Amino acid sequence: MKGLWGNRDFRLLWTGETTSMLGSMVASTALPLVAVVTLQASTFQVALLTAVAWLPWLVVGLPAGAWVDRLPKRPIMLTCNTVSMAVFGSVPLAAVFGALSMPLLLAAALLGGIAKVFFTLAYRAYLPALVGEDELLEANAKLQGSESATEVAGPGLAGLLAQAFGPVSGILADAVSFGVSVLCVSAIRVRETVAPAPRTPLRSQIGEGLRFVTGDRYLRTLMVFGAVSNIALTGYGSIQIVFLSRTLGAAPGLVGLVLALAAVGGVLGAALVGRLGARFGTARAFLLCEVFAAPMGLLGPLSRPGWGLVPYVLALFGVCAGLVASNILTTTFRQQYCPPGLFSRINSSAAIVNYGTIPLAGVLGGALGEAIGVRETLWVMAGLLIAALPILAPFRKLRDFPARAAGRPPRRLPLPT
Repeated sequence: MKGLWGNRDFRLLWTGETTSMLGSMVASTALPLVAVVTLQASTFQVALLTAVAWLPWLVVGLPAGAWVDRLPKRPIMLTCNTVSMAVFGSVPLAAVFGALSMPLLLAAALLGGIAKVFFTLAYRAYLPALVGEDELLEANAKLQGSESATEVAGPGLAGLLAQAFGPVSGILADAVSFGVSVLCVSAIRVRETVAPAPRTPLRSQIGEGLRFVTGDRYLRTLMVFGAVSNIALTGYGSIQIVFLSRTLGAAPGLVGLVLALAAVGGVLGAALVGRLGARFGTARAFLLCEVFAAPMGLLGPLSRPGWGLVPYVLALFGVCAGLVASNILTTTFRQQYCPPGLFSRINSSAAIVNYGTIPLAGVLGGALGEAIGVRETLWVMAGLLIAALPILAPFRKLRDFPARAAGRPPRRLPLPT
């Protein structure tokens, strides 16, 4: 083997993450299906599941970034996956004893969201310790590509499990997948170095990350664009199960199939991103991907029952293709551009704005869905995604993303053990 496939620790990380992402994608379809089919939840309650899952970014995102910067990343990842396994394992257990309820689903989504905040920050900071800097784009493309593949398989698997064993079986599969990830991450040998730093107050450490993001025009632009586009994407996605299941009358298996076919776009985006970056430049490729993705959302509200579902598949296919490729490019940009000692704080500072809008968008999507109609809400969110594109103006004159922020020190090499 050559390259990253010859890197044992990367293979373990990739295997664990692919497995847990597959479980999470099954659960992302299974949770709203449990709410809609088993608990007969309202449109607002279903959208609320999305809101509470992302609420922790708004509440604990900033202190989490400071804590992750202080600590070794691998133990944090292990702890988070263990917590997630226990949390989502409690849902099917409750179903067995007849205690399943919307408050329990909301609590599971909230606690799982808290674990995800810490895991995501640690995971993104840990990856540069496993691979060379010139391999980061390839590593992110492989990880994002496998995530996109799970988005293909996950909804379809959730639909099959729901029809064969009931919707709650998908949540059990998610708990098992976190257990597999724990085993894989625990076998990784590389331990990253954590630079000793003065024990400054947490508030000061948080402020340092915030100042870096708000003072850098490129990071600031990505943060604002991410916030606006996430409102549109989450508002769109938070009601799509209701739209497909109730408005269009699709059965759980067909809902899973539609989402699986649409997610093939993400696999395509991950496969092409390296070529796009090499041909057009990383910054130009990023803009091309966003400009391609945004208008595709307009096809979704045109959908009708039966073969009329094809526009929805095409809409999500295009959005997934463009956004997955652009996310790979911007994730790699941040990993190369940001100072390692500030990386998690920079990420959490941006995420509190980017992801902090997601719970608000989930509530907004549900409220608009009940107030003006689900199809009409899809139109509103698709239009907002297009309206966000002018925010990216600072990147228009660049061919490639800047390689390194001013004053950023060289990256420390990992210490094998």
